[in-house]
Amino acid sequence: MLRRLYDWTMGLAGHRHAGTSLFAVSFIESSVFPIPPDVLMIPMVLAQRARAWAIAAIATAGSVLGALLGYWIGAFLMDTVGQWVLTAYGKEAAFQDLSLRFAEYGGWAVLFAALTPFPFKVITIFSGAVGLSLPLFIATSILGRAGRFFVVAGLLWKFGVPIRDFIERRLGLVFTIFMACLIGGFAAVRFL
Repeated sequence: MLRRLYDWTMGLAGHRHAGTSLFAVSFIESSVFPIPPDVLMIPMVLAQRARAWAIAAIATAGSVLGALLGYWIGAFLMDTVGQWVLTAYGKEAAFQDLSLRFAEYGGWAVLFAALTPFPFKVITIFSGAVGLSLPLFIATSILGRAGRFFVVAGLLWKFGVPIRDFIERRLGLVFTIFMACLIGGFAAVRFL
């Protein structure tokens, strides 16, 4: 089943609407969706290495615009949608404590979440809820997301064939590592 899912994703990555799909996934992941855009971006770059930089730019643009939606949710819908997302990630009780620390370290938190598997949507919503400076939020979101997506695209562009071969030969291991990182990011949210 894992092989069929991989083959389907690789086929989707080469589809003419793959860029639109990547933009949409990147956008919604930054505000509410739990699956990172890397799931689509990595196969897209492996399928079309010559377009690595354009693919990273699409993921970055979608993610930063989606981060603005998360910020807006935190700023204007905290009592409804924002609270629901925070509850889903187990952060509703810690909101006050985190708000105080976030005022001092918010820019670093945005940068950290943008670069790592940590669920970015939690930080985008917190940013809006506590009124983090919007220019600082946008700048760190761009820097972090571009850093993440362009580094991944660059590595895949440079080492694409060996990486693709490794993934295809050790699909189970790669899937396990990816899931461990994804679950680890969600677990980090619960314990921070």
